[in-house]
Amino acid sequence: MAEIEYDFDVIVVGGGMSGLVAAYELAKAEKSVLVMERGEYCGAKNMTGGRVYAHSLRKVFGDALDEAPFQRKIVHEKLSLMNKDGLFTLDTTTPEFREQKNESYSILRAPFDQWMAEQCEDMGVEIMCGMPVEDLLKGEDGFINGIAVGKEEDGTREEMHAKVIMLCDGANSLLIQKAGLTDQAAPSTHEMAVGAKEVIELGADVIEDRFGVAPGEGTAWMFAGELTDGKPGGLALYTNEDSVSICMVVPIAGLIESNVPVYQQLENFKNREEIKPLLKGGKTVEYSGHMVPEGGYNMLQRHKLVGNGVVACGDNVGLCINSGYSVRGMDLAVTSGQLAAEAVSKAIDNDDFSAAGLGSYKTALDASYVVKDLKNFQKFPEFMDNDLGMLWDNTLSDMVLNIFKKLYIVDGTGEIPVKQKIMPLVKEVGIFKIAKLAMKGMKAL
Repeated sequence: MAEIEYDFDVIVVGGGMSGLVAAYELAKAEKSVLVMERGEYCGAKNMTGGRVYAHSLRKVFGDALDEAPFQRKIVHEKLSLMNKDGLFTLDTTTPEFREQKNESYSILRAPFDQWMAEQCEDMGVEIMCGMPVEDLLKGEDGFINGIAVGKEEDGTREEMHAKVIMLCDGANSLLIQKAGLTDQAAPSTHEMAVGAKEVIELGADVIEDRFGVAPGEGTAWMFAGELTDGKPGGLALYTNEDSVSICMVVPIAGLIESNVPVYQQLENFKNREEIKPLLKGGKTVEYSGHMVPEGGYNMLQRHKLVGNGVVACGDNVGLCINSGYSVRGMDLAVTSGQLAAEAVSKAIDNDDFSAAGLGSYKTALDASYVVKDLKNFQKFPEFMDNDLGMLWDNTLSDMVLNIFKKLYIVDGTGEIPVKQKIMPLVKEVGIFKIAKLAMKGMKAL
């Protein structure tokens, strides 16, 4: 068997969160690393809602993270139920949101990913952009040992070899199928969602005035109810330094059944009377779409994390948690990239690139908060699909809004006891129906 001449110790496919963190950690371990990014620059093809929980990034970059181009530290958490006529909002703020151990930030991926790429390059990582990886190479022993870019038919195909290939190329990856790390031809339409995002420029002073935040501080605001044409889905709004990001996420299965495309659902939200004043005078500076994996732990279980000469990280194995009150993916991707890099570095030191030699990655991920958190929420996607019909068809939203309307409206006709205001509305929906839903929800969360 001919001996392979390796161009690099590791080739990382994908210059996003997991890929760049993996490259950074490997460079720290004195491994030669190439990152292949299909976009014109790191971050060009990456989209997030976007808020990142910074605990995992802090473990990788330490105090250097203080120089990262975050937008605003999230200190206000809002959750709103909407019906056709109004919204009911829970607004939470506490000094603990400002503590470093709990920090989370709104981000825009283009500047943030470019900052991470610069950290990698400072460590000696080579990054090639604008070159999508078309195929994976295998040796005579069946081990994956390289990548191919370009196409053979037009003479542009080029090949590069590495001891280990790291697949960090995002949701709906075709390479993960070619690597044999999943037996699914395509993810389930119930496990994948479409995200439509708009960034609206308003100015820092306007944001601080309209959203009631101090300079450098911001709001994360989740919406559910009258948004998605009676199908599962939701919307998140994040305040950036001088803009707001609005992201509508709807499972593909729901979109297939819906008469309203996701971009129109986003427009309908922006045109609501409660929302228009917040966006008045704004200028759209970005519009983008993205596939979002929402299968969580169940989706992860249908993937292998390692194979002979290859590992997979981040979105392409389903590392995302939608709990209804928050959406997480980037902190999970960062940790998966870090743990994968540690395993790959060890495998290279041991000169064992087999699935067994790389297996400490799976062991470490299983023992980490990543898999523990995914397990905790593994029943929620099914609960959202099968049991939350009362939320998507506005039954719950109408009940909650009508209760608070009766509590707050004073019209001079005389007050009645609160119980008499509330109970008819609750009975109309069904006390046992609500109790059963609450119990199922608690089990799912």
